Parts: sequence; structure tokens; C-alpha cells
Amino acid sequence: MQYFFSRLWGFPDFRESVAAGKVLYNLSMDAALEVAELATLPEGKLRAVYPKGLPVLLVRSGAEVFALENRCAHMGCPLSGGSLEGYVLKCPCHDWRFDVRDGKFLDAPEIRLKTYPAEISNGRVYVRLA
Repeated sequence: MQYFFSRLWGFPDFRESVAAGKVLYNLSMDAALEVAELATLPEGKLRAVYPKGLPVLLVRSGAEVFALENRCAHMGCPLSGGSLEGYVLKCPCHDWRFDVRDGKFLDAPEIRLKTYPAEISNGRVYVRLA
């Protein structure tokens, strides 16, 4: 059935691409995705990116980059509009405070933001969504 629909709408069939030695799409969620150049992430600033359409917040602290879900655990406000003091991220809507290193809500550590592994390689930032 997948083959039928790929032909109907003119999309290349994945099986044909693999057989020809070409992989046109990387659908794996655990692959490291390039999301930014390190030079475009200023120290202590917040930056929203959308790998595969997911809202991810990047935070640079020295030689480290942290990646978290860009939605507050409280009401879903975008955290990219918040403020950062050290490792503490404050939500712009209701002042909830999270540790960017592990996503924990500081007033109730059992609540946390989803975090993603971030890597730096050759001046580029990569995030794994799995």
C-alpha cells in the first residue's frame, strides 16, 4: 500500500532509494540533527529551534549547550521568551523556574521539562530527539 501511495503522489519509494544506495530521508528520531551554528548562540541567551517541527530551546553556558522542550510544564508558555540567570530558566508567563541542566522545576523536582542530548562538533550544535 505504501508503494501505491508513493507512486500515486510521485514520491520516491524508500525501498528503491535504499537499493540504489541513496537514503533520501532520515526519519529516525535518535539521529543527531544539526540545529544551529555554535557562533550564533551567544552565552546566556535563549534560542528556539524546531528540529522535525518540535519546539526545542537551546541554552549556551560556556562550552556547553543544553537543549530542552520550549514549553513550560505549567501552561505551555514558550520558554524562549523567559530569562536566564546562571543555570536557572524563568518562564515568562508565571515565573516558574527550571534548571537547564536537567529540566527540573526548582520548587517541585518531580516536575520537569523534557531534555534532549546536545552535542557540539566542528562548530555546529546537534540535538538528539530520542
